[in-house]
Amino acid sequence: MSQRNSNGWEPRTRLGRMVQEGDVTSMQQALDTGLPLKEPQIVDQLLPGLEDEVLDINMVQRMTDSGRRVKFRCVVAIGNRDGFLGYAEARDDQVGSAIQKAIDVAKLNIIKVDRGSGSWEDSAGGVNSLTRKAEGKAGSVTVEIMPAPQGLGLAAAETVRNILELAGVQDAWTRSNGNTRTTVNLAKATYNALKNASQSRTPRRAREKQQEASD
Repeated sequence: MSQRNSNGWEPRTRLGRMVQEGDVTSMQQALDTGLPLKEPQIVDQLLPGLEDEVLDINMVQRMTDSGRRVKFRCVVAIGNRDGFLGYAEARDDQVGSAIQKAIDVAKLNIIKVDRGSGSWEDSAGGVNSLTRKAEGKAGSVTVEIMPAPQGLGLAAAETVRNILELAGVQDAWTRSNGNTRTTVNLAKATYNALKNASQSRTPRRAREKQQEASD
C-alpha cells in the first residue's frame, strides 16, 4: 500500500516509491536506475531549490468550429547550476498555467550534464566546462558547444548562455546556425546538445582524470 509523505505526495510509480522509501536518495541514483521519470515530485524531493528560467512566451491562435482559440506557449529551462538541467514547452489558456505546466514537464526531462575542466592543462576533476564537443538540433537550428579553459566565460547568445548557466557550465565556446532568432528552436537545440553529450561515452582520458580527482 502506498503512503503519502509530508507534502501529500502519493507515489504512483516504482521510482517514486523507491525515492519515498529512501532506496534512492540522489538525482544521479534516480537516473542510474534507468526507470522512467514520470512524477515531478521525485525531482522536487531529490533536487530542492531548482531554478527556472522562462525563455519565451508566445500567443498561439487557432481557429475551431466554435471560433478563435488563444493559447500561450511557454518555453522553460530549469537547473540547479551544478550539473542538472531540464527543458520543456507547454501550452495553456493562461500564462501562469502554461509556465507551471512547462516547469513540471521540464522536471521529467531532467538530465545530468557531462561536465569537465574544458582543457587538459587545467586541474583534474574540474567541472567548469564540458568533457567534449556537443551538438544538438531543433528545426533549422544547430547548436555546437565546445569545451573551453577556465576563465574564458560563456561565448554564447543570451538564450544559450541562460541554459548553460542553469546547467552549471561556466566556460564554453558556442556556435549556432539556422534561424537562431526562433528562441524555442535555439533553446531546444542547446538542450539537445547537452543531452546528446551526456549520453555519449566520456573519453577515457577525461574519465581517468575525473576518477583521480575523486580518489
